[in-house]
Amino acid sequence: MAERAQVRPITNEEGNGLLRILRRGTGSVVTWHRAQMVLLSAQAMDVPQIARVTFTSEDRVRDVLHNFNADAFESLYPRYKGGRRPKFTEPQRDEIKRIALSRPEDHEQPFSTWSLSKLADYLVDKGVVEDISHERLRTMLREQGVSFQRIKTWKESTDLRTAPSLCIGSCGADAASMPSPTSEAVTVR
Repeated sequence: MAERAQVRPITNEEGNGLLRILRRGTGSVVTWHRAQMVLLSAQAMDVPQIARVTFTSEDRVRDVLHNFNADAFESLYPRYKGGRRPKFTEPQRDEIKRIALSRPEDHEQPFSTWSLSKLADYLVDKGVVEDISHERLRTMLREQGVSFQRIKTWKESTDLRTAPSLCIGSCGADAASMPSPTSEAVTVR
């Protein structure tokens, strides 16, 4: 039968340090949770009881106790890594930016401005990237100083004199007073 997992005898100073972590209420929740497991073990609570009290698995409790026995307080603090490596390389990012700043007509696309979803579809179709969501595309372009704006094709007016569909020659509206389309969809900061 395997040896019972229990924390080594702790000193008064270590006990006070564990209590300080638990009472402080600030800092990492992971550290607080680990300190709670160690303190319960120091109070002679067995692993299954600690697992029930802390809402975790018995294996996790054993890992925390063994790590505390080996590394003391250093084991209570999480060792976060840098995270996942970037999914897109710098050449890919440069190509995405270059295409986003160009006109769709230059790439034989049948529309006048890029939308995020059209740009994402085009990048996948041309093999620039394997897959990209329009939200990831938006954040990547923003990081590079490119922002997409919502396209409004016509400026609306509530004035009947400038509404082309309601005006039949007698309103005094001429071509100069008609609303003009806006086509700016990509801006560089």
